[in-house]
Amino acid sequence: MSNNEDFQENENQLFWTKSAGFSDRNNRLDKFWGALLEEEGISRGKIKDWIKAGFAEINGEVCKKPNRKLMGNEELTLKGEAELTSLLPEALPLEIIFNDGEIAIVNKPDGLTTHPAPSCLTGTLVHRLIHHFPEIRNMDEWRPGIVHRLDKYTSGLIAVALNEHNRLTMSAAFADREVNKEYLAIVHGVPERGFGEIDVPMGRHPVHKTKMAVVLKGGRHARSAYETLWSDPSKRASLVKVKIFTGRTHQIRVHMAHIGHPLVGDQVYGSQQHAVWEQEQPRLAKLAKRQMLHAYSLAFTHPKSGEELSFSQTPPADFISMLKELNKSVQRVGLIGMPCGGKSAVLKIMAKMGIPTFSADISVARSYEKEGTGWEMIRQRFGNKFIDPETGDIDKKSLFTAMRENQDLRREVMNIIHPIVQHDVQEFFKLHCDEPLAIAEVPLLLEAGWHTQKQVDAVIGVRCPEEKRTGQLREKRGISPEILAVFDSWQWDEKSKLDCCTAVIENDGDMSKLESETVRVLDVLATLRKSRENAFEDYLQKQFTRDEN
Repeated sequence: MSNNEDFQENENQLFWTKSAGFSDRNNRLDKFWGALLEEEGISRGKIKDWIKAGFAEINGEVCKKPNRKLMGNEELTLKGEAELTSLLPEALPLEIIFNDGEIAIVNKPDGLTTHPAPSCLTGTLVHRLIHHFPEIRNMDEWRPGIVHRLDKYTSGLIAVALNEHNRLTMSAAFADREVNKEYLAIVHGVPERGFGEIDVPMGRHPVHKTKMAVVLKGGRHARSAYETLWSDPSKRASLVKVKIFTGRTHQIRVHMAHIGHPLVGDQVYGSQQHAVWEQEQPRLAKLAKRQMLHAYSLAFTHPKSGEELSFSQTPPADFISMLKELNKSVQRVGLIGMPCGGKSAVLKIMAKMGIPTFSADISVARSYEKEGTGWEMIRQRFGNKFIDPETGDIDKKSLFTAMRENQDLRREVMNIIHPIVQHDVQEFFKLHCDEPLAIAEVPLLLEAGWHTQKQVDAVIGVRCPEEKRTGQLREKRGISPEILAVFDSWQWDEKSKLDCCTAVIENDGDMSKLESETVRVLDVLATLRKSRENAFEDYLQKQFTRDEN
């Protein structure tokens, strides 16, 4: 019933011992035990009844006052009645992976408690086991066949011994760490390293007694190893494989939270991250109805035959659905083309269609405003040389003239502005992460190497006949041929740009044709998104069936 080593059980009698610490000073006796035993499903009202009945002791003396304040240095004991009745089989489904009459391997669904406890007298895995395997009823009265356990909301493989000899043998194998246990978990963020070990002791949380925690003094040895298998395109979450070498309560949940990547859906050890998701990722937060943890594989020596056995089990539907939704992260599309080539017109067409759009020109203009990021950094570097005395903003005309005349200054300004725009684009994609796609028009995207740095998933180019670009469209923008030539000189030539594009919009006709071309390329992007979904489904199938085969 408890993983607390200070707990004992004798038939229906329950008995706990615990030392109060400094953090418990001025805490009420009933509140102390209520917090400690909440996980056991024992109500504070029941604890009050036990205390009033004389079942509580402080330093060996009976205390019948539930509101007794603790000093923080006492030895406490509490007795109680489990109120369990005889186990009755429950004829409910049980997915049996393996059964040779000696042992069984079952796939426990999430939401199913492993064995009875004061808070759960019926509806446990054990109740189903004694229906499917009636022979185990002659074993342990309340935990027949159980040699290890999984948390209620953890899904996956659990081994069951079908006779007492095998139960003792397998229990010893688990205790001696001779069983290889691997789990799959979806965690918040992306672990800094692709793999690593977490070897830090664990114990009860010093303040919140129902929680476990990394405890550097007085904790028990706990060791886990993890490997990052996949991260979603927006870096919101990752699929990790975790191997545990010890079996502490909530070990994986505590260890992954300790390195800053709690399990998705874990509202105990990842409550802060879950609250952020509820605000920023409500669709994903609703899917995370439990901690995303699955007991994926078990490998051990058969207790009778000595044969080496290995089992693995694909995660359940809710786990797979979470991964698929994460993979549907916004398709990040960059829009490029030569100056005066029609990029802005295409961006307006997409915006009218309800597609989120971003303009680097607007980003830079805002950054140049007084006290903007670009304004601050240019002012720090060049003083007030490029500050308009009337508005206080950056004097774009004087800055452009200086950049035109001094290539070193131009490169220095570009090195200031590019990271600012890059940050704005990243925030733009993050803001629209639940959309199918978002378009960022960034003229120097290719020159800055964003496509090779995987800052975007696709690049769309706009090709415009030279005569139209340098004539009609240039005049519409009010740019002189000389200034346009300067802009051109700061960029790659059109062929080099378009050769790097995923698809190209032809701007060689009227507005109606440009709209048709835009729709055509959006269809190309939709096909790419579908291909990405299909490829990810293939990846998941191979990932989860590799070991099973």
